[in-house]
Amino acid sequence: MRFPKVPAFCYPRFPATFLGAVWTVVLITLSLSAATSSAEIPDVLAAHFAKDKTVSGEVGAIMPPEEINKYIAKVQAASKANPEWYAEYAKEAKPGIPLPWHENLGLSKEDYEDYIKLWDQRQFKAMQQVVIRLEEPKPGEWMIRVSGVGMTISLLRYNPETGNFKSPNGELKRIEDIDAEERSILGAWTGKEWRYENNSEFISTKENLAIGSYKDGKHCLLIYRLQESTSGRRLADKSLLIRFGAPKK
Repeated sequence: MRFPKVPAFCYPRFPATFLGAVWTVVLITLSLSAATSSAEIPDVLAAHFAKDKTVSGEVGAIMPPEEINKYIAKVQAASKANPEWYAEYAKEAKPGIPLPWHENLGLSKEDYEDYIKLWDQRQFKAMQQVVIRLEEPKPGEWMIRVSGVGMTISLLRYNPETGNFKSPNGELKRIEDIDAEERSILGAWTGKEWRYENNSEFISTKENLAIGSYKDGKHCLLIYRLQESTSGRRLADKSLLIRFGAPKK
């Protein structure tokens, strides 16, 4: 993470008007034979969802106190004045963690200490409510249905045999697991992540999905991002950060 900026996925972009109606949950009485023939929930999903159980989620962003902006502005100015040094220094940083103090950051040690105190006060700010439900549309295929602004996630399908998700763009393949520290942008959490990436002659597409939970066990996280660009010009950047309650054991 670049020191002066909060990652873009923490500030989801929503349409000016919210037209998505909460989908209606239809309760279907299954016969005993059908219930017993249903596949078990894959472990990667069972850790965060219960099949056919509707849960409420909050779409939001991680927001530090506004007072932090004066320090961000100082670091931005310093990085523009010495871009080569800043790029090299930031390259060595842990993802999502504020850079260690250095005089070239444009902050005194006292400024940096104040910055960290403000950073530690960041909070999740809910913006919209969604409904989440894990379903098995057909044998060997799983989906995470999300209402409203999260409907894009409903297009993804998980295949237990490959361990990957498939989207209309292509296959999201499993990448390195997440084990974030307390001071990372989202706090201390662990999770799994999948990524699709394609660079063609005309368009570049990146699609990520992460599912995890906070280390304190209170909430789960569902994170999605889709980026499209061409010739360096951004065509789309859809980001979602969804927090929901952990399933009862």
